Amino acid sequence: MAVLDPNEIFFTAFEPKVKNRFIAYIDGFPSYIIKGVNAVTIDNGEQVLNHINVYRKVKGKSKWGDVQFTLYDPITPSGAQAMIEWIRLHHESVTGRDGYSDFYKKDITFNVIDPVGSIISEWIMKGAFIKTANWGDYSYDEDGTIQNLTMTVGMDYCVLNF
Repeated sequence: MAVLDPNEIFFTAFEPKVKNRFIAYIDGFPSYIIKGVNAVTIDNGEQVLNHINVYRKVKGKSKWGDVQFTLYDPITPSGAQAMIEWIRLHHESVTGRDGYSDFYKKDITFNVIDPVGSIISEWIMKGAFIKTANWGDYSYDEDGTIQNLTMTVGMDYCVLNF
């Protein structure tokens, strides 16, 4: 007969992480304009090995997924201006000059916080760069809707510190 473990049947303190408790740090962007971030993803792929009349599978190359940031666009400091300044490190449209990766790649820190503001989880996105940027749409049909910006960021890899 199985014996019940008291740790499994009695109350255990439990506080889940909440989606709206985070702070993201991107050099050149005030943290308070970062409205939302997609979760970090990784795809390990697969390699199929043929052996006589069976298949075996092993892990393929690991690829970190892109992360999409949604930003508010305040009048000052301008979120649109912060985004274009980072893009100018990638490519200067006036001169056609492209930048070195040392110039445009940044490290982004994404902290998940608890109810009192302590950091409970920290992701660092290493070698991040802007893949796509969108400055949003404008319309007379929208009555007082806040302007949002979006940017898709690619990176070399991520580190989960804790």
